[in-house]
Parts: sequence; structure tokens; C-alpha cells
Amino acid sequence: MLSRNIRFLSRRYSQALTFRTSEASPTQQNENQIGLFYTMNNDLCKQLFSHGGLPKSFTKQAKTFTETALMVRHPALDVINCIKATDLNKPAVRYVLYGEKGTGKSLTLAHLLHFAYEDGFLIVHIPWVSEWLRRVPRHKEMSNSQSREGLVDIPLDAAAWLLHFKMQNQVLLKSGDLKISQEYVWSKREKTDAGAPLAELVEHGITRVKYACDVIDVLIKEIKLLSNSKKCKTFVAIDGFNSFFYPLTRLRTTTKKKVTPEEVSLTAPFMNITKNDWSNGVIVLTTDQLAVPADRQENYLPKYLLYQKGFEHLDPFVPVEIGRYTEREFMSCANYYRDRLWLRGPPELESELKLTSACNPYDFMELCAPL
Repeated sequence: MLSRNIRFLSRRYSQALTFRTSEASPTQQNENQIGLFYTMNNDLCKQLFSHGGLPKSFTKQAKTFTETALMVRHPALDVINCIKATDLNKPAVRYVLYGEKGTGKSLTLAHLLHFAYEDGFLIVHIPWVSEWLRRVPRHKEMSNSQSREGLVDIPLDAAAWLLHFKMQNQVLLKSGDLKISQEYVWSKREKTDAGAPLAELVEHGITRVKYACDVIDVLIKEIKLLSNSKKCKTFVAIDGFNSFFYPLTRLRTTTKKKVTPEEVSLTAPFMNITKNDWSNGVIVLTTDQLAVPADRQENYLPKYLLYQKGFEHLDPFVPVEIGRYTEREFMSCANYYRDRLWLRGPPELESELKLTSACNPYDFMELCAPL
């Protein structure tokens, strides 16, 4: 009896050792790390995600665990391998991550962003499109666009995004190698000269918030030019991209008129950069049921969530389904929770949690959370 217990404890201990990998760089990860967790450096995590990009529930859990650990999953590894094998001289390839609620689309995108940073890409990242179009807090400032008639600006959101862009790309922007192609005049007294560093353009949008939306429009055009001329390679990542195609936003004009996504000036630049009419870049988008109201959450497939207009805009693209945990991934996650003392109890507990969560990553996390 004693020897049986020792063998059981030994088997449990050996399983507990298999949930981590020491390979912390996504550029070096391979099939041997699938299902294993790697820990991101805290400073790098702040640089990439301090302005968004990680789900709030995951961020809260990471704070509790005192580390940000991401699981290496097959879909992320597939996209990474495809990017490595891609000829960047050809038009930018578009990947669309899709799947049920809670299967890990945002975390897969976060993993790919980490890869893009390690591989030297200039990053153009929107953490959550609905934050602009569907969430309307009391401080949301909206004004008529001065440069584009019939459109509305959301300058505070635009300035916040420029700050996010600056922080994610601080190394490339500090180098001074990226320069703008022409002069841009903002007012009688303000202009950005041709040949000025891209960082100067970004800084202008942050300090002069009223021009932030126009600066983003110019910035996106300049990034495409820089990519085409091989001055940089660009990684575009947009979470909840289908929110751009839901017929109405929650924004209202002063006359209470409902605003469509096309009438928001920030929409056009990101429609522009998600076209495949430029090279030396990669585009990774997610379609998410949570990015639109409940009346459009019946199906998680891209063709349904993007509407015809969005589907035609992206066609052709590479669909990548983010599924539920495999057996190996589920046990790895359970072992990780046990290591963090987040999950306790007899070994049979895993079987019950596997059944009740149906191997859905978010549901499993919620079931293990405190009451």
C-alpha cells in the first residue's frame, strides 16, 4: 500500500514538472513546448501591454500569481511558423483568429505580439476596437473632424493609442532610422518637416490632442511607405476587428444622431493598413462575439461576424481557429494552478473541472477563481 502511494505521488510530481518551459523567446519555441507555460519578463510585459492587450481577468490573475505566464499553443505556433516561412516581399498576408468565447484568442494574439517584438517588427496594435466604438464612458470626448467633413473625432482615444504605439515601439523609434516622407502642416504655426523622425510625428499627436486623429491617419500612411521601401517590417494586430463592421456604434453626436463606424475618423486608417496592397508586413486580426452586441453573438465564424463588407475587405485571408484545451493543455494548466496554490484538493478534482468547464480556458479559470 505504501509503495503504491509513493508511486502515485511520484507520478503526480513528475506531471507537475512538465507545465513550464525555460524557452522564453517565441522566436525559438517549437512543437516540444506545446502546452507548456513560459514567463514573460515584467519590463517587457509593461512595454507591450500596459495600455491593453491582455484580458482584464487574466491581468488580475497574473497579478495574483506575481508573474505573467503564457501557454505555448498550437495555433500561435502555426502562425509563427507561417510568418517565418513567408516571403515579405509579397503582399502582406492576413490571418484571422476565431473561435468560441473564452478559448484564448486575445492571449494567442499577445503571444504573437511578443514574437513580433522579438523578431524586430514595428508593431501597430489595437488592444480592443470596441473600446473606441462601443464603450462610452462619461469622459468620452467627441468632436467634428476639422480635416474630413462628415466624420467625428475621438481625440482622447487617439492620443492614448499613440502613447501605446510609442511605448511598444520605443526601441525602433529611438533609433531615428524611420523618417517621414513629406511635410505635414497642422496649422499656421505648426508643421512636421519632411525627413523628421517618425517619433516626432507620434509625439505631436500625443502633446497636441486635437490633431491626434489626423496624426494617426498620416502615421499609418507613412508606415506603409516605410514598409514598402524596406525601412522596417510591420506587424499589424487588431483584437475584435469585426467591431468595425457592426452597423452602429454607441457614439452620438450633439444632435443625438447615431454614428456609424465609417463616420469615425479612426476607422479609415485601420481599414487602410489591413488591405494587402503593401509588402514587408504581417496582419493578424481576431473576430470575437464579445466585440459586438448580444444580437450578433449567435455564431463565432468570421463570415458571420464580419458581415459581407468585412469579409470582402479581408478576402483572401488565412483562418486560424483557436479551440478549447487539449488533454495535454488542460493538465498543464491544472498543474500550473496547483503550483501557484490556486487549485487544491484531491486528484479527482481535475476530472470534475474538466467535465464542468468542457476544457474551455476561460470557464476553467473562472471555476478555479475565488468565490
